[in-house]
This record gives sequence, structure tokens and C-alpha cells, in this order.
Amino acid sequence: MSTDCYVSPLSERYASKEMQFIFSPDMKFRTWRKLWIALAETEKELGLKDADGNPRISDEQIEELKAHVNDINYDVAKEREKLVRHDVMSHVYAYGQQCPKAAGIIHLGATSCYVGDNTDVIIMTEGLKLVKKKLVNIIDELGKFADKYKDLPTLAFTHFQPAQPTTVGKRATLWMQELVMDYEDLEHVTSCMKLLGSKGTTGTQASFLELFDGDEEACKKADKMIAEKMGFDACFPVSGQTYSRKLDTRVCNVLAGIAASAHKFSNDIRLLQHLKEVEEPFEKNQIGSSAMAYKRNPMRSERIASLSRYVMIDALNPAITSATQWFERTLDDSANKRLSVAEAFLTIDGILDLFLNVVDGLVVYDKVITKRLMSELPFMATENIMMDAVKAGGNRQELHEKIRTLSMEAGKNVKERGLDNNLIDLIAEDDQFPMTKEELEKTMIPSKYVGRAPSQVTEFLNDVIKPILEDNKELLGIKAEIKV
Repeated sequence: MSTDCYVSPLSERYASKEMQFIFSPDMKFRTWRKLWIALAETEKELGLKDADGNPRISDEQIEELKAHVNDINYDVAKEREKLVRHDVMSHVYAYGQQCPKAAGIIHLGATSCYVGDNTDVIIMTEGLKLVKKKLVNIIDELGKFADKYKDLPTLAFTHFQPAQPTTVGKRATLWMQELVMDYEDLEHVTSCMKLLGSKGTTGTQASFLELFDGDEEACKKADKMIAEKMGFDACFPVSGQTYSRKLDTRVCNVLAGIAASAHKFSNDIRLLQHLKEVEEPFEKNQIGSSAMAYKRNPMRSERIASLSRYVMIDALNPAITSATQWFERTLDDSANKRLSVAEAFLTIDGILDLFLNVVDGLVVYDKVITKRLMSELPFMATENIMMDAVKAGGNRQELHEKIRTLSMEAGKNVKERGLDNNLIDLIAEDDQFPMTKEELEKTMIPSKYVGRAPSQVTEFLNDVIKPILEDNKELLGIKAEIKV
């Protein structure tokens, strides 16, 4: 590794080899060559003729192109670009050097965006497929976690203040529901991905109309044929020189949505780890602090939050780029999208690996969970206690005021004196409540206060999650390894 120049942490620390390959030079330039082959095949199949009326493209030329689709002669292209200052024409030249018989038909009738934009769409589509694979596996692992802990009561919080109980599994479904929304957005955007096609310099297909001697039907067919050869259903029906940069905005917004969901999850895990109720995995030799040897910092969740903020903010780049394009095209998009789109994918890839790693190794401390819940449960049980006292002949308003007063006293004992919550003792000692301490303690069963939480988990897993997993069963079973 070079140590005297900048190295992106995305490639060194966070993004997987799979996502890095999708955005690699090999993927890019091999796809350019596949697009040139698709163009040549399409023009041949549509009967493109030369000036003498003979077939312009031969099978021999196409076979020559196919023989060199993967062995990119980067050195030739690099030297050529120094001379002509144009990346596409440099690679046309380099390809032609390897394919002398086909050199004259490479890029025939096309503009640079034919390879550049179509490749961008193809690469983003492949990136979305990998994102989907990892997202579905996270949903699967969270579903197992939710099912396992659907009956374990835990203290729920609103405003991070103790509220009514829920269950550990029910809380996990809240994380999952946001991921399901992300999955739905991802599916929609992926289904709408279209190639630019062969639209020419300003999107009018004028060069192709000239090649095909004014045959508009051939021009229309060319787009559809190229799309099918590259594995797509369609091309954008209209465009300028480029596909609308609104597409990049759409794609990065989906990634930003996933990042937001991951951030929310990581926040909750960090808070739960502070409470010592749930922890992210902590390896045997992992060091939490250089000074405090006892610490178990939630570094994975912190990293999820850190990277997620980057993706969410990065989504502004394609939005602003889309908004500021001029007429049929302007080139101030190019340098920005090289960075913003690639980094959005590489970063969300790292986030998803961290997310899956955390979910796969979550540690639940049920005794701590129960202890905290029981310390607050007397306050939450007061409504049931009050109703039982009313049934025994008590006055509802008077009992409400009495419970309010006793609750304040118990709260003062906890907060100011550092004592345990003694609300049950205070109620048992009050003559207005016709119950013994033993009778009151029988009401302190956490499962009585979680409502339909266990049932909601089961219903959610069966009705919402199971169909998603069934539709994507071939994607399941991956594990995530993190580098640092």
C-alpha cells in the first residue's frame, strides 16, 4: 500500500470487495466495451449499410470485439488520453488497437454519453442489487431476534423517560418497519431503472437517423434492442445528451433513507448499551479504551451513525446537480457525480455490513432489563390498582389524588434519598386501599402490562416480513465481516 498519498477509507476500511468491484475501472471499462458490442450488433441486425449498399458491420468484426471485451489495455488508453484529453475517445482508440478489423465501427453514431451514461445506470443498478441483498439479510436477522424476544417485557421510553412497558421483540419490529419502507423504496427505484440508450448529441437521435437513411423505425428499435442486450426492459423515452440527473437523485435518496434507518437503530443500541440492557458484539481481544481497560464502547454502532450522516448529507449532491443542469446538458455534473454516487454506494455498503454484524451478535441482558422494569412498574401499575380499589367501593377521584400523592413521595425517595421504589409499601399501608402488600405484589407481573406487543410481533413477522423473505430466499444466508 502506498503511504505517501491519500487513500480513501471507503476502500481501506469500510466498503466490501463486492461493492468496490462494481465501482472499479474493470467494471466500468468492460461495460463500455459490452455497450460498444451491443451497439455494433444492433446496427448489424437492423441492416446498416455502407455507401455502396453493402452490410457495414460483419460477424468477424463483432467476434473480434468480443474477444477483447475484458482485457483492457489501460496503458494504451492512458497514454492516448494525455494526448487527446478525452477519456472515451482514448478507450475507443485503445480498443481499436486490439481490434484492427473492427476499429472503424467502434462507437459508430454514438456520443460519449452512450457509454458513459448507460454504464452509470448499469453500475448503479448492480449496486442497488447488492444493497438489496444485504438489506434483506438484516431484516431476516432482526426478524429472528424479534421472534426470540417477543415475550420479554422491557421498559419503553418516550422522551427517554420511562413509559408503559413493551417487549424487546416489539422494539425490534420498529427498526424492521423502517427497513421495510426502505426495501419498498429500493424495489420501486430498481424497477424504474432505464438506460439512456442511443440518443445522440442532444437526444434527437439525429446521427442514427442519418446512419439508417432516415428510417425512424430503425432508430426506435435500436434503443429497445440495446436495452435488451444489456439486461434492461427499456430506455428513457426522451433525453437530452444525458439521462436526467433526477435518476441519480432518486437512487441516492433511497440510500440516504437506508442510512437514516441504520442511524436510528444505532442510536437505540448505543442508549441500550449505556443502560446495560442490550449490547453490540464485543470481541475477546477488543480494546474499548486506551486508558479505561474496563470499557466496552459501542464502536460499531457509533460507526454506523458516523457513516450514515455522510450518506444522508451526500444525497444533496445529486439533487443540486439535477437542479442546476442547463438545457440538454452541461458538464458540471461529471466530476461531482464521480464522487457523490460512488461514495454513497461504498458508504452504505459499509453501513450495511456493520448493521448485519451488530444484529447477528446482539447480546441481551434479561435480568438487567427486568430489574429496571420492576423499579418503574409500581408507577405503571397504579391505574390497575386504582380500578381494583374502585371495584371494592372506593371513590375514583379521591383514590386518584391519593395515588398521585403517594407516587410523588415514592419518587422523592428514589431521586432525593437514593432509596428503592417503595410505592407498593405506601399503598399497602394506606387505609383507602383495601389490599395487602401480597395482593398488590401479585399485580407486579410485567407481562400484564405489555398489551398486544407479543401478538403484534407475530403478526408483523407473518404478514409483512415472511413474504419479503420468501420472495428473496435466494439472497439469504450471508454473514458480514468488518475490517476494523
